[in-house]
Order: sequence, then structure tokens, then C-alpha cells
Amino acid sequence: MKHIHEKIVIIGSGPAGLTAAIYAARADLPPLVIEGITRGGIPGGQLMATTDVENYPGFPKGILGPELMENFRSQAERFGTKFLAGDVDKADLSKRPFTLNVDAVEGAVTVTADALIIATGATAKKLGHPSEDKLWGYGVSACATCDGFFYKDKPVVVVGGGDTAMEEANYLTKMCSRVTLVHRRDELRASKIMQDRSRSNPKIEWMLSHGIDEILGEPGRGGGVQGVRLRNLKTNELVSVDCKGLFVAIGHQPNTDLFAGQITMDPNGYLVLAGVKSAQTATNIPGVFAAGDVADHVYRQAVSAAGTGCMAALDAERFLSH
Repeated sequence: MKHIHEKIVIIGSGPAGLTAAIYAARADLPPLVIEGITRGGIPGGQLMATTDVENYPGFPKGILGPELMENFRSQAERFGTKFLAGDVDKADLSKRPFTLNVDAVEGAVTVTADALIIATGATAKKLGHPSEDKLWGYGVSACATCDGFFYKDKPVVVVGGGDTAMEEANYLTKMCSRVTLVHRRDELRASKIMQDRSRSNPKIEWMLSHGIDEILGEPGRGGGVQGVRLRNLKTNELVSVDCKGLFVAIGHQPNTDLFAGQITMDPNGYLVLAGVKSAQTATNIPGVFAAGDVADHVYRQAVSAAGTGCMAALDAERFLSH
């Protein structure tokens, strides 16, 4: 079995992981980035499934998500970052150097690291409809803050019944002509204050006890979501709702199963940062740091993920220097 040892290893190749790589490499600590690819994953994180990105600083005309991530990768590579196409099967964080067993394209690889940056991100929970996958990025989204601007003065649908769905729906009413909130049950899971705020918003329409039967539309530029067909879960009756966008707001799942029982997590599986003054991205294990959506269940933006990637690299550099 091939063995690789690096001073810094980064797991994840989204905005957080690649920004950490840029900063580490420029500090003369060229890292190894384990990209995550062998199980159908796409290196680059959630932006690889995003079309137009218009809120990332420095691109006044916007940029395609995959193009932005290719820029990130090229910049990291320019400064000496190395890449390993594969997925981590097992992580032993009980002692330094940390040991990772990687299922790589080139075969099984053991990777050891003096410092580890976890940037494995989080995955938006999906509804599970074929039409959802077909139209993801073409009107179907899991982030109102990211994509709401594209639906200015247009009707949209939000699916979900928790606080996240209420927040998304209220945010979208600032720009959209109408927001229809769809939930499978009669009762919402959201907190009372969020329910009250949403129910008092005149631009939110309610379709409770309804589920998505199909998302209507075709992918590609000039296409996109044209509406949804809902099924009344009590009567089985079908009803169509016109909309130009559909926002899935049923939560995110942090990609942290690999570290269960080793790193402190919150009840939802997000990594808990120690928050010590000298290392804001430190976990409970000295030498292990976390960046991006894997530890952020509030902002979940590319720019905030990149910011924490920078912080994690600086924290790792200071750790190794001491």
C-alpha cells in the first residue's frame, strides 16, 4: 500500500478547502488536498452544481460555479498544492501524525499528517424526486440567500416546515412576487415566533398537507423550472402551481460521519470549534482544524467558507511552528 506523509492535509476541495490550500502553500507548507471523487462525488463542493454565482466578490458580471472553483484549484496548484483524487475511508485521530486510509483512484493509499484541516462541507437534504435532480441548478436550489436574486418579481415555492423554511420564505418575499410554502403535514415544526412571522407575511401562501408530485420544466439556459405539481396528501388530489424557482429547505447534513466518536459534534453532526483565542478553527483535538460548512450551520456561503479556510490554514501554520 502506498504511503504519503505531509505536514498539512486538507480533506475537501470546496471554497474552504482550496482557500486553506492557497494560504498553507504560500506559507511554504504546500498541503495535500484529498478531493473526494471515487464515489461519484464532484471535487469543488456545492458550487459545482451551481450555474451563475453573482455574490462572490471580485466578479462584477458574475461567474459560473464550476469556473469559480477551477480558478480556486488552479491558484492552489500554482503555489505547490498537491491533490489526491479519492475518499477517506477511515481516520485515526488518536495520535499524531494523524492517519487517513484513502480509497484513491490510483488504489489504496495511507496518508499521515502532522496537522489536518477538515473541509468536507455539508450536503443539502433533497426531496428524492427525479425531476429535482434534473432541474437542480436550473431553478431548484437549497439556498435562498445565494439564488433568490434571480427570481426578482417572480413567483417561487419553498418546501419545508422548520425554521429554515420560514427564514427562506420570509427572505424571498423581499424580492419575489409570491412565495408558496409547501409542507407535508398540517402542523409546522418551526418555532412559534418564526411561524407567527411567516403567517403574518401577506406575500406567503400556504399549501399544508401537500407534497411535491413533480417539478415542471426543462434544464438548460432558456429553460428551468416552470411550475410544480402538488399532491394533497389527504385527498390525493393534484394541483399545479406556477413558479420560476423551487427552494428545498428541509435541512443540511454535515459530512462528518467519518469523525464520529473522535471530534466533538453538536446534535446535528456539525463539528464544534474550540474557539480558543489563538485558533478560532481548532477542534477538541490539537492539530485538527475545521473550515466551511462542516462547522457552519448559519451562513453557509462560499465567501464565508473561504474565510474560514484562510483562518484554518493560519491556525495550522501556527500550530506546526510551535
